[in-house]
Amino acid sequence: MSLLKPFSKLPGLNTANILLVESEEQFQQNLADILVEETAVTVNVRLAKSLPLPMENGEGRPRIDLVVFIINLTSELSFQSAEASLKYLDRGYFLGKVCFMVTNARNASVPTERLDAVRKLAASLHCPLLFAEDQITHIYKLKSPDGVTNAAERLLTILKVVAGLVPMATALYLSNLTQCTVPPDIDQPSFD
Repeated sequence: MSLLKPFSKLPGLNTANILLVESEEQFQQNLADILVEETAVTVNVRLAKSLPLPMENGEGRPRIDLVVFIINLTSELSFQSAEASLKYLDRGYFLGKVCFMVTNARNASVPTERLDAVRKLAASLHCPLLFAEDQITHIYKLKSPDGVTNAAERLLTILKVVAGLVPMATALYLSNLTQCTVPPDIDQPSFD
């Protein structure tokens, strides 16, 4: 078993590296395209369906500053894949260098138990939980680019801090401000 370690390589100058992990790759590529357009810093985006990453590219791989698990709530497989991939991360990543992003949370067919499970997972690991919309708008029958753009902006803010590009801010401090908390009534049944 090969663990991905956050401090195994030196950071690049004015560079931030992000790893997007999504089993279904629906939202991942759109998000990556927007992230690399950042002009203030160089953003390197790596894409993976799951962890562990292949060993053959290990030496040429840059240091990964932030790992984002993208979970599509309409798919049970997406949650299971993210949960299974967590064991391939070194504990150092859970000091502010992991974040969960949920898509399709507004979909009526999503069971509330699945969202509750994701919230509990993020809270147990003290990680931020971000929501992104990749829904098809009913009026225009087109995917709204605003949801992906807003998600990319939130990720860039976190990524810059985690990569050490924001003075007087650290990943651990940001993690304490943005971590997911579970309300005390989450174990109660939903009456929606």
